[in-house]
Amino acid sequence: MQDDLNLILDDTKDTMQKAISHLETELTKIRAGKANPQILDGITVDYYGAPTALNQVANVSVADARTLTIQPWEKNMLQPIERAIIASNIGLNPQNDGLIIRLFLPPLTEERRKELVKRVNGEGEHAKVAIRNIRRDAIEGIKKLQKDGLSEDTAKDAEADVQGFTDKYIVLVDKHCAAKDKEIMAI
Repeated sequence: MQDDLNLILDDTKDTMQKAISHLETELTKIRAGKANPQILDGITVDYYGAPTALNQVANVSVADARTLTIQPWEKNMLQPIERAIIASNIGLNPQNDGLIIRLFLPPLTEERRKELVKRVNGEGEHAKVAIRNIRRDAIEGIKKLQKDGLSEDTAKDAEADVQGFTDKYIVLVDKHCAAKDKEIMAI
């Protein structure tokens, strides 16, 4: 019985940590005015009929604070990469010079910054909902164990532990979102 309870608590903690990791990944994709190759993560290119990650068909690097360069390993991949960037709807227009593709990140307007902050807060809210769902599932698991013979005191302690994990990870979500908001609003 105690092993099952420990399994539920460990699984809860691991799953909540995964929710935080996912949030961090999503926040790196939101550009904050400076060039970051991670904003291109998730873009897939048609590589001889197979959807392939952009960073697997080209070298993505930062040329300066507002410019990304994409150098394909095969020259005939320039057009498919360009089409994939346009189709990804990240708000950047690729400049193709026949050898490399340059992405110029325009300075963010106040309106665009506010949009990005809303997007960051939306991602934060998704993470909070995921964490609360994880809490709900863990508490349901504890209640099932209680029906199967777990003592009431042990169940209450376990539920308090789950609530403690939830509070800790919600605070982490808020910290990540606040840091990203500050990064976006910095001129």
